[in-house]
Amino acid sequence: MLSPLDDYPVHQIPEVMRHVATSDRNFYDRYYFNLFAPEHDLFVVIGYGQYPNLGTADAFVIASRGTDHRVVRASRELGADRMDTSVGPVRVEVLEGLKRLRVVCDPAGAGEADDAGIGLDVTFEGVIPATLEPRHYQREFERVTFDTQRLAQTGRWRGSLRIGDESFDVEPDGWWGYRDRSWGVRPVGEAEPPGIKASQAGGTFFWIYTPIQFADHTLLVIAQEVEDGSRVLEMAMRVWNDGRVEQLGRPEHEVTLVPGTRAASHVTWRLTEPDGTPLTVDIEPTFPCYLLKGTGYGMDEDWRHGMWQGELKVQRLAWDLADPTVRAGIFGLFENKARVTASGPGGEQQGWGMLEFACLGAHARSGFAGWEDIGLFPPG
Repeated sequence: MLSPLDDYPVHQIPEVMRHVATSDRNFYDRYYFNLFAPEHDLFVVIGYGQYPNLGTADAFVIASRGTDHRVVRASRELGADRMDTSVGPVRVEVLEGLKRLRVVCDPAGAGEADDAGIGLDVTFEGVIPATLEPRHYQREFERVTFDTQRLAQTGRWRGSLRIGDESFDVEPDGWWGYRDRSWGVRPVGEAEPPGIKASQAGGTFFWIYTPIQFADHTLLVIAQEVEDGSRVLEMAMRVWNDGRVEQLGRPEHEVTLVPGTRAASHVTWRLTEPDGTPLTVDIEPTFPCYLLKGTGYGMDEDWRHGMWQGELKVQRLAWDLADPTVRAGIFGLFENKARVTASGPGGEQQGWGMLEFACLGAHARSGFAGWEDIGLFPPG
């Protein structure tokens, strides 16, 4: 079956555009955005994904404000038109490819009651060119579990945001953010039978990712490790606002954990300037967002990315993070608004960005022997 995208000269294989080159059920194509203001204790995350071999599309919006964690999430049948980037009340619009995108969460416009108290109509404009990251490739028991490509971009936002009874005028001078586009193969959909994986007690996912904005450049730094510290993925680059790119060597990290937990209270990167001089980047989390809570990233048995929910399903959820019962059920991947200081030969620079951190399973350097050493949720 043809779709509108077939009228564009973008084909890569002898198939219509709604069919991807692999039959792997885990193929996905996704947008991610975050939005924050240094002066406010809030963090907003928006995601939209298509899963062609599962026949679904889904989206979510998290709005974390103080101890209030709200989620709007929606899922629908994908259908033939992959240019339709909307699911229920959430939609993404590409206004200018690789530069400007609009994101909307408008329950009223989709005929939905806004019980979750989230409304936004915001436009992202990149401050650096969209930047291609290294290919992410990983096998587990001979099967390819990750084979993905991602572009990254920091930017500023303009528009309007409402969380509960609060409304915010979003202007570029005070509202920062980051976005990525990723596609390829990674675990999605309903849980598969474990097979040989059942013979091994979990695995290791140690991950640090920090897209950081300064006045005239952005730092993009990643480290993913397995139990013994071997690297699956690593990257350290400076992207200047004018498009120049500099490689900053192998990123070495020092992580301080909140006692009794797997949450980071401080991260230091040790990087290397192109001329060989050291660059130290200190990252201080200032406000957390719990990405796994209610969004489909694998922690909810009834809602995973790509899971079939029917022709259209919209849900609105809210949790009070001051509730000990709620807090006890949160672990895994932590996203944080972060204040950053970079120290090098030219002195110090201040910036803002995101610290995305996870330490799951055994990780020798962190002192964890396995998944059972999860640790307590950070104190309130």
